[in-house]
Amino acid sequence: MAITQRVFSGIQPTGNLHLGNYLGAIVNFVKMQETHNCVYCVVDLHAITVPVTVWGGPDELRKNIREVTAAFIASGIDPKKQIIFNQSQVAEHSELAWVLNCIARLGWLNRMTQFKEKAGKDRENVSVGLYDYPVLMAADILVYRATHVPVGEDQKQHVELTRDIAQKFNNDFSASIAAQGFGDAYFPLPEPVITGPATRVMSLRDGTKKMSKSDPSDYSRINLTDDADVIAQKIKKAKTDPEPLPSEEKGLETRPEADNLVGIYAALSGKPKTDVLTEFGGAQFSAFKSNLVDLAVAKLSPIADEMKRLSADHAYVDSVLADGSDRARAIAAETMRAVKDIMGMVRKTS
Repeated sequence: MAITQRVFSGIQPTGNLHLGNYLGAIVNFVKMQETHNCVYCVVDLHAITVPVTVWGGPDELRKNIREVTAAFIASGIDPKKQIIFNQSQVAEHSELAWVLNCIARLGWLNRMTQFKEKAGKDRENVSVGLYDYPVLMAADILVYRATHVPVGEDQKQHVELTRDIAQKFNNDFSASIAAQGFGDAYFPLPEPVITGPATRVMSLRDGTKKMSKSDPSDYSRINLTDDADVIAQKIKKAKTDPEPLPSEEKGLETRPEADNLVGIYAALSGKPKTDVLTEFGGAQFSAFKSNLVDLAVAKLSPIADEMKRLSADHAYVDSVLADGSDRARAIAAETMRAVKDIMGMVRKTS
């Protein structure tokens, strides 16, 4: 049985969506809807893996779910043509996650570097959910039998784990998969899609650290809701070095802040870094930043304005999520029926 080419990806609703989320993920979401069937998820179950003081509690979660949905739409994703929904409305994500917990191996999870980074030294006090996060992510992807997953560089390891889990399921139940008419494999091995000159946008205050919504300094990031004046101020205050911009990309290798700003300009303009350096090589940062401000404001201000308008229209945003959830659930339920049949679980069939 042929597997439909399908894209799945998601963003956590933890507040302060920023330029890194936009360039590292949402831009690719918008591009891929032109060539693929796409399922885009507000992953609210992932958001609650950290303490409630971090994700903010019920009111904040509701607000952030709607804000991420608004960001998807404001950035150009068409909710009528593609599926936009929040994860918790489709119970099959959690149901498949339990099945995959029984397929995944402890050693595989112990190798996940992002858990080690987030847990730090106090691993005994983090939630089981944070540790098991990659298996839920695998379920998010595989419940739609997705073939492509646009992600940032930091999530590539989780997609590789998803492939391992899918392969083990296919191997463990190969005879049953064939008997059920699915051929050699039921789950595809999804491919991570990491494209563009800014797949990992760094902090405006430290070019060696990833831009993050959790950074205590608001000047470390450009939020998608920032207005033109704030965007300009943050870019002008962004950390740089005293040297002019190089004319070739090799000259950025030991200059993380310069590399970051050039990468941002390249991503926003749709040009490779080499073209940006051809244009600005030899220029001082003051001149380059002025051009970057104009570009960033032109690209981001319309998105911020539309996000604010949509976020205030709860009825519309909630209707998008409800419709998307219904469409997502139809796909996910079919997957779970097949998984249960493959594994030998007895279920109601009429």
